[in-house]
Amino acid sequence: MKEDLIWQVRHFVYQNFADMTHPPSVGETANHFGITNKEATELYKELHNRHAFFLDLETLNVRMANPFSGIPTDFKVTANGKTYFANCAWDMLGIPAALHTDATIEAKFTESNQEVKLEVKNGKVSNGELLVHFPLPFSRWYDDLVFT
Repeated sequence: MKEDLIWQVRHFVYQNFADMTHPPSVGETANHFGITNKEATELYKELHNRHAFFLDLETLNVRMANPFSGIPTDFKVTANGKTYFANCAWDMLGIPAALHTDATIEAKFTESNQEVKLEVKNGKVSNGELLVHFPLPFSRWYDDLVFT
């Protein structure tokens, strides 16, 4: 497995998220790089093992490429006229940072289901008195990344 190809695939996945708001499939990645689906699958699995992104191992779909979510969540970010989903409150702030742009964020508090709206303009967050709570320390996030 070529080390440089691994990181090219990672870049392709992230670029697809930025441009299309969702990850490419294994087949789309294989087609883009002129490799077999089996080779693309192995690259995806290796990137998953390295925590470069997180796969749904049953479907091999990219579930998370932080800060982007491959599935709809309670953390919706609108930026550059597109709607993205973040994995958590931390990642909802990471999307405008990753895209280097302003954004509008709509989120729900997990415990109360209360909705909150934020804006990120010029790198600053409106409603700055809100806090983000992490239920687990970082060292335990990969114990159950979907829960965390």
